[in-house]
Amino acid sequence: MEAAMDEAKLKQLVKEALTEILDERREILSEVIVEALEDVAIIRAIQEGENTPLAPKEDILRLLEDES
Repeated sequence: MEAAMDEAKLKQLVKEALTEILDERREILSEVIVEALEDVAIIRAIQEGENTPLAPKEDILRLLEDES
């Protein structure tokens, strides 16, 4: 019975600590979420690229030259 109470207390303390951190560090949480979404977008782009034909090297080099 005592272990169950200790577990409940620990769970409540963790919840309170996380809530406090999220309230105080909202901007950090936002940055983490944005980075995670960017990572997901990059993964999806890579996966889509794996299913498309390769571009000729000359086309890539031409695009890079046009950018500079």
